[in-house]
Amino acid sequence: MKIPLSYVARNLWARRLTTALTGAGLALVVFVFATVLMLDEGLRNTMVTTGEYDNVILIRRSADTEVQSGIDRTQASVASSHPAIARGADGQPLLSKETVVLISLNKRGSAKPSNVIIRGISERGMMLRPQVKLTAGRMFRPGASEIIAGASIARRFEGAGIGETLRFGQREWTVVGLFDAGNSGFDSEIWGDADQLMPAFRRNAYSAMVLRLAGTSLFDGFKKDIESDPRLTLDAKREQTFYSDQSKALSTFISVLGLILSVIFSIGAMIGATITMYASVANRVGEIGTLRALGFQRRSILAAFLAESMLLAVVGGALGLACASLMQFLSFSTTNFQSFSELAFGFRLTPAIVVKTLMFSLAMGVVGGFLPALRAARMKIVDALRAA
Repeated sequence: MKIPLSYVARNLWARRLTTALTGAGLALVVFVFATVLMLDEGLRNTMVTTGEYDNVILIRRSADTEVQSGIDRTQASVASSHPAIARGADGQPLLSKETVVLISLNKRGSAKPSNVIIRGISERGMMLRPQVKLTAGRMFRPGASEIIAGASIARRFEGAGIGETLRFGQREWTVVGLFDAGNSGFDSEIWGDADQLMPAFRRNAYSAMVLRLAGTSLFDGFKKDIESDPRLTLDAKREQTFYSDQSKALSTFISVLGLILSVIFSIGAMIGATITMYASVANRVGEIGTLRALGFQRRSILAAFLAESMLLAVVGGALGLACASLMQFLSFSTTNFQSFSELAFGFRLTPAIVVKTLMFSLAMGVVGGFLPALRAARMKIVDALRAA
């Protein structure tokens, strides 16, 4: 015979205070575990959506970031003439020669500065990033000291709001528009005309080139041609892959830190669950003896107490997951280890994270409840009834 699950649930309800305290401890651990996974997923999603899969980015060979890269005008002209590059309606190649510079800006409400990326783009720079949309104001005019700011930058930094001015590169730059980049890394940038930003920062070379190929299947051949051309010292990468690689160092740091915290907290939670279940066994010796006298076998007793621990873990896990899901409404900013600029991203909950979190919660329940359940199952009927 099997002990009904409803009986197991009633036992937890009968010890509401102990159940609540143990469940709260489990919920805290699950909250930390789920939050770390959501943070890591949010970072990955932000960096991956920054680039378009069909776009190709050219940077100086061995450079890890656009900030470190440099492409002189001669090499840019050679690369621009490749026949695999798609052409627009006007017959011109779909590419953007860009310059990327770091500047320091003060955050709103504090004097704390942080690095921000200034990106100079060519005429087709916006066309190559369909996820970037102007949400207020207008596009900057080529040849003017005008810029547009990402939504995240405009909220967090002084002088980055529409109609405000920023001073860098020995000039005053007017913010004439705001753009939304779909929660990608571009939200943490300021864009302007590359031909104006380069002389302002005394740059003679571009940082990178972004282009669209006439067909996705042409990438391997294009990459081979560019990287083997003796006139060029460039690497060709898919834009999405390039920005995804940018997140690896930070993502690894978050994952390792989260794993360490989760392991430490989970040990405490499992000890708490074990103590709770041992107390339950000690207080229910007579009940265990009665169940055995009624014909319930040892494995049924073991399964019942283990199910009780697992049910407690699931309740705590669901509570922790529910609290973690509220973090989706918050944004988080940190330093991109590759570019040393500020990067804003949010927490992201996915079905895979929900499954991982609940499995983690169940594992804590099994580990924490196994020994007490085994003790209950090994009790002899006579000894249990005599102790009662």
